[in-house]
Amino acid sequence: MRVILDTNVFVSGVFFSGPPYRILEAWRGGKLQLVASQEILEEYRRVGETLAAQFPGVNLHPIIDLVTTNAEIFPNQALPQSVCEDPEDDKFIACALASRCRVIVSGDRHLLKVSGFGDIKVMSPRQFIDKYLSKRG
Repeated sequence: MRVILDTNVFVSGVFFSGPPYRILEAWRGGKLQLVASQEILEEYRRVGETLAAQFPGVNLHPIIDLVTTNAEIFPNQALPQSVCEDPEDDKFIACALASRCRVIVSGDRHLLKVSGFGDIKVMSPRQFIDKYLSKRG
């Protein structure tokens, strides 16, 4: 299964336990294929580095390197018009459209509100785990 992780899910999975961590574990275990754009990777890095300053015991670079080499990376594409209330979230919708990825995992209310746009399902981490990972163990 191919998925796009919103930055809040990716960074939470790196720094904390819980559903986002389980999703990253499923990816590392080969159960998922991550999809991203360069713009998404840059945001992962920027937000992750900010959080890493607060948690010096966590080394963000290996996981960013792993994503950069193992995720399907698509070129940045702008949408003709904004879809989300927060235009910064449009990059996830644009990536999903460009890559034909049908699932975005996010805890961001702006993205969750646009679930269904372009046949893209936006799901919370818990919803994603319940629907796709719990059945697989």
